Amino acid sequence: MEDELTDEFLRFMDVERNASPRTIDNYRSAIEGFRLRLEPDFPGWRDLTADHFRLWLFEMTKAGLARSTIRLRFAALRSFYKFLVLRRGHPKSPVAEVELPKPEKKLPVVLSTKQIDELLALPLQTPVAANSPSWLPLRDTAILELFYSCGLRISELISLEIRDIDFLGESLRVVGKGSKERMIPIGSPALSAIQRYRREAGITQGALFLSKRRTRITQQSIDLLLKKYIRLSSIPFDISPHKLRHSFATHLLDAGADLRSVQAMLGHSSLSTTQIYTHVTKERMRDAYNDAHPRAGE
Repeated sequence: MEDELTDEFLRFMDVERNASPRTIDNYRSAIEGFRLRLEPDFPGWRDLTADHFRLWLFEMTKAGLARSTIRLRFAALRSFYKFLVLRRGHPKSPVAEVELPKPEKKLPVVLSTKQIDELLALPLQTPVAANSPSWLPLRDTAILELFYSCGLRISELISLEIRDIDFLGESLRVVGKGSKERMIPIGSPALSAIQRYRREAGITQGALFLSKRRTRITQQSIDLLLKKYIRLSSIPFDISPHKLRHSFATHLLDAGADLRSVQAMLGHSSLSTTQIYTHVTKERMRDAYNDAHPRAGE
């Protein structure tokens, strides 16, 4: 019965809430992980108390888990209990009584414009493997250019279709979280890279970015190509598509873009989510001042 409740909740998240596969996997892992740690004496979701969850919080904190991980696991349980209360008649949520640690304030890692330029140039400077199609470096260039030009999430880039690009209007239609659509301007270098890749690969319709087997590219493939180019670069840290998204937002604000416009382009529902990039910009301004001003250290 307890497993059935979990499965029912995850179907609800998938069908009614349109949650991403990664969110569903994270929620399943958190819910099943909590239940299994109480086996074989698990009392059932209705009979759990706040103390069960406080003990879990204590155990995770003692084990040195990051606050973000702890909060993510509790977010899954809170959503689960909200579902049980509203849909299955449970009296209350014991998780709601647990006070969680405050989130850590970590500033996003941002590439410099020089590092971005180096990264974007690498695909066309790298020899193509003998068993790979000749258009693969053009595809990789177009992917990196589009990530940086539009600040896309990886799930958004993977799902792009040819019809989502307005070449005349120099804009991109994106379906983001919660199936919300937004239009984002595209820079000329990204548009040119996409056009060249499409022409060489002979792509006229359907998925925009293809694997070498001409199926829709996967997240794993994009992660691997990023790792490959980072190894070939002088960039001293690993990067992810999300770091390119951070760089997109920060560089816009550095150049004077207003926060509301950046929020709209990123697809953030809350302005407070976007405001973290203003802290990055202030830090960069302070560093530039300290490095350049003759009396900064006095």
